[in-house]
Amino acid sequence: MKIKSAKWRNGMKLKIDFNNMMKDFVGEQQGFDKNIFEENKGLISNAFESVIENRGTGMMGWTELPYNQTEIVEEIIQTAKNIRKKYDNFVVLGIGGSALGTIAVFHALCHLRHNELPKSKRKSPKLYVEDNVDPERMQALFDVIDLDKTMFNVVTKSGETSETMAQYLIIMDLLKKKYGDKANEHMIATTSGEKGNLIKIAKQENLKTFYIPEGVGGRFSELCPVGLLPAAVVGVDIKAMLKGAEFMDKICQNKSIFKNPALLMALLQVLAMKNGKNISVMMPYAESLKHVADWYCQLWSESLGKATNNLGEKIFVGQTPVKALGVTDQHSQIQLYREGPFDKVITLIAVENYRTTYEISDGYKDIPEVSFLCGHTLNEFITVARKSTEYALNIANRQNYTIIMPEVNAFTIGELLYLFEMETAFAGAMLNIDAYNQPGVEGGKHAAYAIFGKKGYENIKKELDNAPNKNSKYIC
Repeated sequence: MKIKSAKWRNGMKLKIDFNNMMKDFVGEQQGFDKNIFEENKGLISNAFESVIENRGTGMMGWTELPYNQTEIVEEIIQTAKNIRKKYDNFVVLGIGGSALGTIAVFHALCHLRHNELPKSKRKSPKLYVEDNVDPERMQALFDVIDLDKTMFNVVTKSGETSETMAQYLIIMDLLKKKYGDKANEHMIATTSGEKGNLIKIAKQENLKTFYIPEGVGGRFSELCPVGLLPAAVVGVDIKAMLKGAEFMDKICQNKSIFKNPALLMALLQVLAMKNGKNISVMMPYAESLKHVADWYCQLWSESLGKATNNLGEKIFVGQTPVKALGVTDQHSQIQLYREGPFDKVITLIAVENYRTTYEISDGYKDIPEVSFLCGHTLNEFITVARKSTEYALNIANRQNYTIIMPEVNAFTIGELLYLFEMETAFAGAMLNIDAYNQPGVEGGKHAAYAIFGKKGYENIKKELDNAPNKNSKYIC
């Protein structure tokens, strides 16, 4: 897409409607008073200064991705062009942050039935993201792809992600058996350029390699080669995505909370947490944004779910993210959100202009319960459904707010992803935690290493061996 004038960019600006977080709309007991911004000005100011002062340093390297990738983006675009000419399938081997962003962008910006389209219509390879080690899933992949026409992309910064490397070992073995010393023509590595196992393997196997900046962690990596390469392969305008992220970054450098949507959202969520609302529901009203909610769930939970703060104090903080989809989950989850515990904040995502319009056909004039829909559009229907959900939540005194997207395109997706990343950074600063580590994730990984007999994990293996045997009385 062509990024036009400043007027066009401003017309694509995301907006935050937080009326439904306030007392005026959800009542005295559940809503916030207008004075919260003045009462928390110290918290707001300190969080803002912390994030702005540390941007680009340590594990905040992701803040510079909209600006420092000019050369690598050109290389990615050329590589993607070559892949489209030669291959029918592009398979990403990755998990967590190496997969969820790719899935979210693919689903948001490509045809919703992309892989089912004939090649003449999709004009780019089918995309598969293998983010699990279920053996049946691996077999299912081989049942639908032709190795001759497939490029694989193994993605892990450290090369120590066991799930990804298990997949790599299986597939590289197949490639070598079939293609010998030309196996590397079917594999690209995306990893650290400075350390780790995959960079060693990539050099040994002479793989085309893209590098993940050292200051960019997995859940913040969609806007670097981790996500940009797969997106470019399926025809996404990655330059427009980065321009959208840059546009949002400039907005988020405003210290006024009423002009900084990420700072505003972070404050609302942190104050809600302090009031016992420990569940954050992400509910987009667009099928194209369904998987953005999955990506958000990792970002929010892994960044903010922490046992200790930066002072080493035990705090056990965090919100549990839950994904929902409008209108689908109005027929399921909304029952809980409206009548269950007051422990949730619901974030709705509205789209003002969908990329297609469908009119509802005339028919059955003698059945008013059906015919009232005639003459309207599905566009109207999904918008009315969202507004109806807002109303239903409000009269039940349930806090909610809406992110308004003018439309779904590469620029606004770049904005949206970056908005959530900045919100997470500001929320982490407000909670005084390290939003970039994940010690809870490491515990499970280390146990798996010990069970498989990996060197260096002998003590954990002893702990596992000495754990109490399960009581058969508790298995029914």
